Amino acid sequence: MSAEVRPTHRPDVSDQHVAPVPTDDASAKLADDFQQAVGEYLIRHRSILDVISKMQEASARVQRAVAKAVTVCGCVEINAARQALHASESEDISYADLKQHVQSHLGGSLCDHCRDIIEAELGQAYFYTTALCETFQLRAADILAKEKQRLETLGVFNLT
Repeated sequence: MSAEVRPTHRPDVSDQHVAPVPTDDASAKLADDFQQAVGEYLIRHRSILDVISKMQEASARVQRAVAKAVTVCGCVEINAARQALHASESEDISYADLKQHVQSHLGGSLCDHCRDIIEAELGQAYFYTTALCETFQLRAADILAKEKQRLETLGVFNLT
C-alpha cells in the first residue's frame, strides 16, 4: 500500500472519543517520528498476526540477551532471593520508601558489547510495539502520555 493510501496513525480530532492527554512536545515528536518511520518501513510483517508474533519474538530476544549477559559473558550476575524486610524494619518504613529497601537482584554492570545487544533487542521490541500501535491506528505518544499520567496519579500504588 502506498503512503498516500495507507491509514495514518493520527486520526482526525473528530474521530477521537477521548480528549488527548498533554504530552511533552519533544517526546511526542520523537514518538511520532518513530511511529511514522515504523509505518513507512513495516511492509513484510504488516498483518496483525505477524505484528503480535514478532512482538513476542522480540520480547523473547530481550530476555535471551539478558540471560546471555549473565551466562555467556558474565558481566552481570543475578543473585535472587525473596524480597523481605526484617519485622523491625517493616514497621517503620512507609510504602513509598520501600523501593529503597528492595533489590533488583543484579550485580555488576553491562559491558559495552552486552549493552549494545540489549539496546538493539529493546529497539526491536519498541519497533513491534509501535507497529501494533500503527496497525490499530493508535498514537504511541498518546499511549505513553496516558501511561505516564496514570503512573503519576497512582504513584507508588500503580503496580499493587
